[in-house]
Amino acid sequence: MTGEVFILIKSFGGGKVSKIAIANKQDEVNLLADKMKNTNSFVIVNYSGLTVEQVTKLRVELREAGCELKVIKNNITSRAAEAAGYSEVKEALVGPNAVAFSYEDSVSAAKTVYEFAKENKALELKVGVVDGEFMDNLKIQTIATIPTRDVLLTMIAAGIMTPIKEIAIALDLHMKNLEAPLAEEATEVTEVTEAAE
Repeated sequence: MTGEVFILIKSFGGGKVSKIAIANKQDEVNLLADKMKNTNSFVIVNYSGLTVEQVTKLRVELREAGCELKVIKNNITSRAAEAAGYSEVKEALVGPNAVAFSYEDSVSAAKTVYEFAKENKALELKVGVVDGEFMDNLKIQTIATIPTRDVLLTMIAAGIMTPIKEIAIALDLHMKNLEAPLAEEATEVTEVTEAAE
């Protein structure tokens, strides 16, 4: 029996493969932890029940929004979240999960996933970290309903322009009201002058 165990260990490389695998996993954890620290936000999503086509469509929509979707083992994600200082994320890592990272806008990953989940009920937005703050499910759902940066800037610009536009219209009307009597007086003076000649 001892010979069979020796052959088994010898065939699979013994402890050397394990050490290499552990080192590779630690590298993955470190890279993911750095990504979690250096991104504007990230959200954990449950994608079970989505078809390959739906996941591909979600990836495309996220990419268009300046985001990225990565399917990562829960163990790696858990260790990376703890290393990045987001240990609260670990509780949500049950079942098949993916991580959506947002690079351009703090709410774009959450918003894109939230909007996609409206049409694809199998997708679940679980938790996330936005600008370094952990967001539970309720908070991340609220964050996801905030308009994007571009929409907010448009709303601010419209809010600033409306009073200015109203003032310009009022001044224009006031000038027309002031010019009307002057135009009538000028017509009367011309008529009186012509009559006198």
